[in-house]
Amino acid sequence: MSEQRFGEFVLVRTHAHVAELVLDRPRAMNAVSTEMGRSIAAACDALAADRDVRVTVLTSSNDRAFCVGADLKERNSFSDAELLRQRPTARAAYTGVLELPMPTVAAVHGYALGGGFELALSCDVIVADATTVVGLPEVSVGVVPGGGGTQLLPRRVGAARAAELVFTARRVAAEEARELGLVDLLAQDARTEALALAGRIAENSPVGLRAAKRALRLGQGLDLRAGLEVEDAAWRSVAFSGDRAEGVAAFNEKRKPKWPGE
Repeated sequence: MSEQRFGEFVLVRTHAHVAELVLDRPRAMNAVSTEMGRSIAAACDALAADRDVRVTVLTSSNDRAFCVGADLKERNSFSDAELLRQRPTARAAYTGVLELPMPTVAAVHGYALGGGFELALSCDVIVADATTVVGLPEVSVGVVPGGGGTQLLPRRVGAARAAELVFTARRVAAEEARELGLVDLLAQDARTEALALAGRIAENSPVGLRAAKRALRLGQGLDLRAGLEVEDAAWRSVAFSGDRAEGVAAFNEKRKPKWPGE
């Protein structure tokens, strides 16, 4: 296992072909400050460029929270002009996770509120444990979800359910969150289960995984005909790859594939 730190508050651990992006500001329950936002974006840039990483798991070093959202103490000190200047930094953190090209899994323990829940929503799969509490409480402090929540949540649970959750700003505990589709899997230990899931995913073709993610993401919201064109483009991007050739050969030779990743 190797480790690389991005600033003070973000750590990336690499377990073979699985990267663990650790939110590591435990004293502030991982509240996303300007500095932490920059570090998340920088870590995501590095992960996106690393062809050895097949899956990224987003975790927390805090035993009470995954992430409680934006650092409101810092925000309280901002002038209007400073808040406006900080906005691109905040957006870069959330879009950095959202646009990672490989499959992503969030391991949620404790509170995932506001921007914290939006970081989880930016992942492809959310694994949670019994301590989990999620929500988008932004309207209760006079703002709106600004890390993708108004767009990502309705894609998960539908427009009406998302509206109810955003408008009421209510917090949702683990069992109800699973029933509503706010999280995907409940586990005794979210991090352990998320890393195990990532390991199973990482056994598959890295070229195929990235192409499948593109098709899934780009096809959302399109009509069927347009979506099938997106899928066809993804197929064409892998059909003549080294991974496809190795996968077919390994299947016929009844052995485990050795993916070239190209």
